[in-house]
Amino acid sequence: MPKLKTKRAAAKRFRKTANGFKRGQAHRRHILTKKPSKRKRQLRTGAMVHETDVNRVTQMLPNA
Repeated sequence: MPKLKTKRAAAKRFRKTANGFKRGQAHRRHILTKKPSKRKRQLRTGAMVHETDVNRVTQMLPNA
């Protein structure tokens, strides 16, 4: 049986944590001056992969 290979695109986008998979957060890179402080503060919290998508990410990252 061949080795299980990691999908490299998924490896760049998701990180395994104790509670699941962490993903990147959109709207946090630039043009922050016009965004309210409340919105920027809420974007600071870590974004986790939704529970319905965890199985998909696990298949793409078999060695995680």
